[in-house]
Amino acid sequence: MSVLEILQVGPGVTVQDDGRPGYMALGLSRGGAADRQALAEGAALLRQPVGTALELAGFGGRFRGDTPCRIALTGAPMRATLAGAPLAWNASHALPAGAVLEIGGALAGVYGYLTVGGGVDLPEDLGARSAHLNAGLGRLLEAGDRLPLGPDTGRETGLTLDPVDRFGGGVLRVLPSLQTEMFPEETRARFVEERFTRDSRGNRMGIRLKPEGEGYGLTEGQSIVSEVITPGDIQIPGDGAPYVLLYECQTTGGYPRIGTVIPADLPRVAQAAPGAELRFRFVSRAEALEAEAAFRRGLESIPVRPLVRDPADMPDLLSYELIDGVTAGEEPT
Repeated sequence: MSVLEILQVGPGVTVQDDGRPGYMALGLSRGGAADRQALAEGAALLRQPVGTALELAGFGGRFRGDTPCRIALTGAPMRATLAGAPLAWNASHALPAGAVLEIGGALAGVYGYLTVGGGVDLPEDLGARSAHLNAGLGRLLEAGDRLPLGPDTGRETGLTLDPVDRFGGGVLRVLPSLQTEMFPEETRARFVEERFTRDSRGNRMGIRLKPEGEGYGLTEGQSIVSEVITPGDIQIPGDGAPYVLLYECQTTGGYPRIGTVIPADLPRVAQAAPGAELRFRFVSRAEALEAEAAFRRGLESIPVRPLVRDPADMPDLLSYELIDGVTAGEEPT
């Protein structure tokens, strides 16, 4: 079995997939990749079904395969090199056996993704391979780990795509929640006019936003009976700073929610780095459903195209069939 060896790794690298839907009633949120767009992009670049990927939270590491394999780099752009030569992001590449892939820090956004042909073949736990740290499923990856890879039936590399813009904050579409009307009209008006800044505090459970002015606490009803909460909910805790929940959030909570970010915009939330500006816009249920349908269609049909590369930056040049019938000249006759 082929393995991907981790030589060095950042502090927040995990194996992720689409998560574990269907367990909220048992107290387990879905989890899975913080940026599902990037997960689908990696699969598209390798022309394989969406499966597992290494989620790189702010920083990657150094990796090496014991056999030739294919890789795709998506999500938050990071500096990447193969045997010292630069690699294009948002692209698929051949990783020769023994060659060292090095991925540095994020240049924009938060979560980068390393997808390997055939996927990471860890045992499933509750129907998924993803780490859900808040629930004690899986763990952070460490130097010395050897990740088994599934069989890769594909061969094609050298593909690229145009990533969806989501790495610099922006406007988030929001649906009203059960407690939206509890907030005074002037508070709700200020909520959609204000620019919020992504705080340094945040993880796969959610991110905290700093308002420009005073907080959004309620004079009455600040604590409510604990009830079901979901990714995208915008909780208003006691300090009045909005907290947007992500896929690894808890399943119940007792803070009032001023609204809920629609699922199609959660990749933008997850990829907002500290200091990024975010704004909110309330939408109708019909608009939210239309956006969700478009988002899902987009994940199912991501356009890719050949990557034009400088031959001087291709240490694996001879592994590409540049012209039909031309080889490295080392085959037996």
